[in-house]
Amino acid sequence: MIDLHTHSLFSDGCLLPSELARRAAVKGVRYLAITDHVDPSNLEFVLPRVKEACREINRHWSIRVLAGVELTHLPPEIIGELAARARQLGAQIIVVHGETLVEPVPSGTNRAALQADVDILAHPGLLTEEEARLARERGILLEISGRSGHCYANGHVAALARKLGAEVILDTDSHAPGDLMDRQQAERILLGAGLGPVEVQRALENGEQLARKSLMR
Repeated sequence: MIDLHTHSLFSDGCLLPSELARRAAVKGVRYLAITDHVDPSNLEFVLPRVKEACREINRHWSIRVLAGVELTHLPPEIIGELAARARQLGAQIIVVHGETLVEPVPSGTNRAALQADVDILAHPGLLTEEEARLARERGILLEISGRSGHCYANGHVAALARKLGAEVILDTDSHAPGDLMDRQQAERILLGAGLGPVEVQRALENGEQLARKSLMR
């Protein structure tokens, strides 16, 4: 199991990075990204602390933990700039909080994210064909979300990804222990989004490929 979108108490999660990693490992997670919510006000506070936590966890445990961020509720015009800044500060995984159906994310966020140096567009809601095509061209993964509410558009995202040739990934968007999941549950959510067995396997492999690549950053 690979999970590249989770939150610790450095944003709105309820667990220390070490406890989040431990609980994920018990669920069978092999690669975990801690991607706390950031904007210009807290990027330089949150990311160095998550990086330090990841270094210590990776020294002692077999689970591999990556330091990331989720750019959240930003004016679309600054997404590219902040993504570049996060990369300069050492973010191994950059997620953008997409235009979910259950939050007032600014219109244009999906497109701005897909034009920036990011890895995952999280819960993109009513993704357009143009956006799905851009995701394919830019090699950015579209998230099938395990989180309540954000999952409402999973079927739409999966269908457009198939139609336009974009790649998808399954993430939990965990904020609390009960949000974490094992591989069996991840497979069930992907199947529920309308993916076939081969597509489910590919989605899970996409997560592993991104994690391995990002560990080299």
